[in-house]
Order: sequence, then structure tokens, then C-alpha cells
Amino acid sequence: MVLRMESPAPPIKVENWLRGQPLTSFQPGKVYIVEFWATWCGPCVAAMPHLVQLQERYKDSGVEVLGVAACERARTADEARANLDAWLTEKFSNLNYRIGFDYTGNMNKLWMDPSFSVGIPTSFVVDRDGHIAFIGSPTRLDDVLPKILNGGWRTSDEAGAADTERLAKGEIFAKLTAAMKAEDWTKALSVLEEAVAVMPDDVNLRVLHAGLLLHRMRDMRNGLPVMRQLVRDAIDKKSEPWMAGAMRQLFDPANDNSHFPPAERFAMGKELSEHILALNPPQRGDRSKFLSYGAIAQYYFESGNRDRAIELVEVALKSLDGPEPIPDKLKQQVMSLLVQALANYKGEKACYGTLCATPQDGSPKESKRRRRKRKHEKG
Repeated sequence: MVLRMESPAPPIKVENWLRGQPLTSFQPGKVYIVEFWATWCGPCVAAMPHLVQLQERYKDSGVEVLGVAACERARTADEARANLDAWLTEKFSNLNYRIGFDYTGNMNKLWMDPSFSVGIPTSFVVDRDGHIAFIGSPTRLDDVLPKILNGGWRTSDEAGAADTERLAKGEIFAKLTAAMKAEDWTKALSVLEEAVAVMPDDVNLRVLHAGLLLHRMRDMRNGLPVMRQLVRDAIDKKSEPWMAGAMRQLFDPANDNSHFPPAERFAMGKELSEHILALNPPQRGDRSKFLSYGAIAQYYFESGNRDRAIELVEVALKSLDGPEPIPDKLKQQVMSLLVQALANYKGEKACYGTLCATPQDGSPKESKRRRRKRKHEKG
């Protein structure tokens, strides 16, 4: 059965309650936010302070937040539970809402799968009568929750349209996931083109579309126009996530770009780099750099500006220790890639904290002209 707005809320069947008192059933007259999340999920971690604020702001209105950790990654349930408990103690020692843990898959089968929810964080809002009022991103709760509390949301045209659109998107993503897992790139491309037509402002779909054509299918005839439009839209939106996504398609060292026209690739990289650095300059320490600076550094290195590449990687590494919460696994993964890039650029062993790397053979090289210039400067 499809789970959507107006559906009765499924039961809560978690293995353990790691924070707060156990919840056996939804109480009439209360509104519940059921949030599916994981410690490795960057947007999930970023949403947690917001959920803390919502719990505090609306507690007198009968709102209760419930976090469901149903996607933790570990070899066993005991290991996942212990890791989660330690993480909560370190990161959110004064959490003001419940956290339930499930490793069996029951909660995903009851909530995520029938609602066509394919990613986390996903928020379900259960209304005062025990029926679903909203399913979607926690970033929408500031707008939607007050309308649910005053009783006007579920009967609104806005709610009906949003739920219909969400289900359509969910079906598309389910098809796309199946095609990508099967490495059926022709099918995946067909689904992606359908998805982009429906959701042209979804950055993940747009980046995936370009990447599929350029790197999986190596179809430059169709891929180049898609890439050009992605770059133009990213710059027009003045959006760092969009520009960073486009930049990674052009200058991720993991991609083989030997088939890409060099002049156009570097022209796109130059324009994107200049816009990102203007939006989020190195000297400003109030914003994370690690999501975009790695690809920008690779552009400068391949262009021959090794010193600038090294500088940007070092700035990106420092940003990992900034005030914004970053999941530990993501932090370690990004740090490993950046330290490896630093070693490749320096041509010698590089370290950051306790993590070290040595130069890799086969990594993209700086231009011959720049190498000759550096040798000349050394005399």
C-alpha cells in the first residue's frame, strides 16, 4: 500500500530507544515529526540543530520530534548501536528529542519504502488524528508545520499538489536507482531525461545527467550541450552547490577526461572557479570550502599553477575543522582525498594531522609549459 498524505501512520517498531522515553503509540491530540536520518548523512546532521529548535519552539503546542536511525552502517547491530550512542554523546549530549534505533529494516519497510522515499533525511509529520500530514525534506518544516498545527494544511491545494509531485518523483527515483544498480546506462539515461524534464531545478539530477553522458557513456555529442547548460545555469543561479557539482564533472581526478575537448574543459573550469572563489573566497573562514575547493585546486594544478592548487587544498583541509557539523565518515573520506591531492601536487609525502599520503602514479599532471617554467625559475 502506498503511504501518502491522509494515510494512517504506520507503527513505530524500533529495536532500542537510545534517547528519550520509549514511544509505544501515537497519542491523539499530539503532532509527531518522525525523522529518518543517519550519522553518515551530511544533510541529516545539519538538520539536527533545526529539529532541536522546533522541539523547543512547539513543545507547548503538542509537538514531539522522533529521530529514527534506520540506516546506520556497521557489520552488526551491536556495533551500529554502540557507534550511534557514542556519536550522540559526543555531538549532541543535550538532545531534547527521542532517538530510536532499528537495524532490522522494519522501519524502512513500514515508512520509507511504501512512501517512495529514496533518500534521507526524510521527515514524516503525523497529525493529531494519527494520519500522515506531510512527507518530505526537514527544510520545509518551518513553512509546513505551522499550517499543520492550525489545521489548514491537509485540506489545502498546496498540500495535495506537493504530495502528488512527491510520489511522481519517488517513482522516477526508484526506476533510476534500479537502472544505475544494473549499470543499464541507456535505461538510466531515459529515466534521467524524464526526471530532469519534471525537476529541472534538482541539482543532483542535473549533475548526474551530465556525468552519465560524459563519463559512463562517453557521449560527447550529447554530453557537451548538457554540460554547457549545467555550467550556465549554475552561474546564473549564483549557487555554490550547483557550480561545485559542475566543477567536479570537469576536474574530479577520478574521472578520465582524456576524451573531453581540452580548450572547452579548461574554459569552463576557469569560469566556474572564478565564480566560486568570488562567492566563497579563501580568506573568509565562515563557510566550508571542502565541497568545492578540491575540484578548483585540480583545475589550477592541471592549468600549471601548482602553488595555487596547494594553497586551495590546504584551505579546504582547514575548513573541515570549522564550526559546521560534518559526519565523521564524510570528514575522513574528504580528508583522505584532499591529503592525496596535496601529495600529488607537491610530488612528495604530505600529511594533515595523523593522516599522510604519498604521490600516486597516474594522477593528472600539471601542464608541460608550467613544469618547464618552474625548472627555469629554479635555475
